[in-house]
Amino acid sequence: MALELFSLAGKTALVTGGSQGIGLMISRGLVQAGAKVFVSSRKANACEAAAAELAEFGDCEALPGDVSTPAGIAALVADLQQHTDKLHIVVNNAGTGWAAPLEDYPDSAWDKVLGLNVKAPFNLTVACLPLLRSAASHADPARVINLGSIEGFRTQQVENYAYATSKAANHHLTRILAQRLAPEQITVNTIAPGPFPSKMMAVEFEQRQDVYEAANPMGRVGQPDDMAGIAIFLASKASSYITGQVIAVDGGFSTAPW
Repeated sequence: MALELFSLAGKTALVTGGSQGIGLMISRGLVQAGAKVFVSSRKANACEAAAAELAEFGDCEALPGDVSTPAGIAALVADLQQHTDKLHIVVNNAGTGWAAPLEDYPDSAWDKVLGLNVKAPFNLTVACLPLLRSAASHADPARVINLGSIEGFRTQQVENYAYATSKAANHHLTRILAQRLAPEQITVNTIAPGPFPSKMMAVEFEQRQDVYEAANPMGRVGQPDDMAGIAIFLASKASSYITGQVIAVDGGFSTAPW
């Protein structure tokens, strides 16, 4: 019974930005828990490579797409509908950042970062609603899992002005959508990672991973299983009664004293 609570057998998932970093960690976890996972990203080659890697653990297919525009989202969902008539899980992981000094911070950074980190999750969720509704039930709701960041609720030294703002907006968008979609048996929650090995953190880790480890109460940075575990939980029956939550996965970093 306990293992069945966390099983994703028979479920279908779409993971954007799923070919690398945190998205790949999540995709691997969902596949290993029994879900059929469609890995999506802009680069078809990266999608195909990730899907081939994950197919060793279960059912995974590449579904390239660009979620940065409404047209790209429409095309991605239309492609998805050729493969399935139900979507149990959508993971809005695709995102971007932009760091620059305060007085040099460009207006274009706000458009790009808020577009991909806030507008895209909203637009993709709305576009997937027919598929999510087909999968939803009182016993086991459909799931929307957004990717936020601990930068959405605490300040950092890195000058990621648009990124941090976008993640705070992402967190509140989760709460709003959760309230709106709960009557339709669709839950909406956010994973807010702390430092994890990813393309976005590659330079930081190369220069000062030891600093991040020393500042963390648990003395380390996140590992793939840490991310896979929370994703499996939020996608499984074990979390059926949880919605509108922003869950930090950071080893206590966001609650550590300054």
